[in-house]
Amino acid sequence: MKTLKLSILFLLTIVFANVNAQEKKKYKIHTVAFYNLENLFDTINDPLKYDEASPIMEMHEANRAEVYIAKVKNMAKVVADIGKEDTNNSPAIIGVSEIENRQVLVDLVNDPQLLDKDYGIIHYDSPDARGIDVALLYQKSLFKPIDTSSFELKIYDDDTRKRVYTRDQLLVSGKLDGELIHIIVNHWPSRRGGEARSRPKRVAAAKLNKRIIDSLQSIDPYAKIITMGDLNDNPNNASLKEGLKAEAKKKKVGLKGIYNPFENQFKKQGLGTTGYRDAWSLFDQILLTQPFLEQDYDSFRLYKAGIFNKNYLTNKRGRYKGYPFRSFSDGSFTDGFSDHFPVYVYLVKEVKDEDEKSED
Repeated sequence: MKTLKLSILFLLTIVFANVNAQEKKKYKIHTVAFYNLENLFDTINDPLKYDEASPIMEMHEANRAEVYIAKVKNMAKVVADIGKEDTNNSPAIIGVSEIENRQVLVDLVNDPQLLDKDYGIIHYDSPDARGIDVALLYQKSLFKPIDTSSFELKIYDDDTRKRVYTRDQLLVSGKLDGELIHIIVNHWPSRRGGEARSRPKRVAAAKLNKRIIDSLQSIDPYAKIITMGDLNDNPNNASLKEGLKAEAKKKKVGLKGIYNPFENQFKKQGLGTTGYRDAWSLFDQILLTQPFLEQDYDSFRLYKAGIFNKNYLTNKRGRYKGYPFRSFSDGSFTDGFSDHFPVYVYLVKEVKDEDEKSED
């Protein structure tokens, strides 16, 4: 394989010891990530949305354009950096939330820090009251979408029984380096009004997510499915444990089961992606179905899951020291990034000699 191609595929070399000698094997590695972009809204007042409640629209009009440009630049830096240290590339696929519309994503992927990655965009407008959407970005050279759809979550206020308008769930099916995978991008209802009172809304979101997964598995029990997002619940909450029936241990995951690699990071290591009142929460998660857990690497398998919490993404001072360095605080722009850390998984696949030859 030509050296030039390594910058695109990046072959991870892992050394396996056997009885007689050490055998070197080469692996393709890709990053799949999720990032809550914390109110990536434009500067235009949309009369059909309650976007005037976004932080950027609450600022003085003369400052909005400058702030927007800086916000996009900061988001692009993070997206460019996720996974780069280990894979020599930005994410092949990244789900995002808290974005206003497609145009803010066009501005994001055309930032100089991301332009050479040639990211494609998959986005649907959600009925969310504030106009907040989810979306998927993908490197066109690595991932080829086949089918996309959006699923509406219908939930109601406990007291008034009026419809609560929230984010849709985005399903994208496509081929990552020729291998079929399915990705669901989520932003489940918030904890506004208290965790207990708002819990049924997230349980309903989990049930919708499970129905999407079940429908894919009814067609193919071995379907490789990744569900990701800002779930506004921790890995040990009812929506994850009962709604999705997610497991923290690989050995407990059956054929149609779901594995959550972030549960032990939260319960045993005390890690989180967002902080509030001196407590960490791990609301941002990526879960995978059982076929990603097989021991062989003939096709893409889960290699590692992590929280992208580099030093520059962390607040260095004040009452929020140690928490994610958010973009907006007390009605002003901080030149920070987001109130959530991104999360990622590495997917790896062994590269056979014939694969290398076919790419020469």
